[in-house]
Amino acid sequence: MRNMSDIIESYLKELIKKSQQEVVEIKRAHIAEKFDCVPSQLNYVIKTRFTTEHGYLVESKRGGGGYIRITKIETHNQAEYLAHLKQVIGKSVSQQKGEHIVQSMLENDVITEKEAKIILTAIHRETLIIDLPYRDRLRAHILTNIVNVILYSEESE
Repeated sequence: MRNMSDIIESYLKELIKKSQQEVVEIKRAHIAEKFDCVPSQLNYVIKTRFTTEHGYLVESKRGGGGYIRITKIETHNQAEYLAHLKQVIGKSVSQQKGEHIVQSMLENDVITEKEAKIILTAIHRETLIIDLPYRDRLRAHILTNIVNVILYSEESE
């Protein structure tokens, strides 16, 4: 059985998919009422599952006319999407953030399931047996090089 966070995530992703520009504006209270949950549950879903690592931009306006706008980062142009991922990765990346980046690449058909498993193993803390902050820097370096290889192979095809 799926939990409420999974259900809300699926609902929002479906709304985004149905929109022409891959953008959706929602009212926090409306979604909370629809799923009979507290607005903080919606906040949790957005903060953990609609991040830049996952390939989304989130804007929020509070108040009476407030809304949350979720925009799916352009993934139709793979070079732009991968350039965005390189920015997200930066100089240092935590294991969780790295996992989100790999999941985003998988969901956007940049890598296969098998490749995702290999990358996740390569960036796992049990594989990178060095102390922080060096481990997060090494993880970022590995991910950046993987993205560069994908970019380079795209350009040469």
